[in-house]
Amino acid sequence: MNPEILREICVHKMPYGKYKGCILADLPIHYLEWFQRQGMPPGKLGMQLSTVYEIKLNGLEDLLKPIRKGI
Repeated sequence: MNPEILREICVHKMPYGKYKGCILADLPIHYLEWFQRQGMPPGKLGMQLSTVYEIKLNGLEDLLKPIRKGI
């Protein structure tokens, strides 16, 4: 996994929708599941949301702890 992408999802915020302003890594899994069913947004945001979804789906949130400490 690209460390830069992991850093980005710990600092970038959701630009729109119900969770506008929420850090991407903090989005609830049910919201990410909804995007997975409906289709992820195009471009970089979709890639970031897909990454967060996979991390949460596989219980890998601990990967983000050291990154969040350094921010």
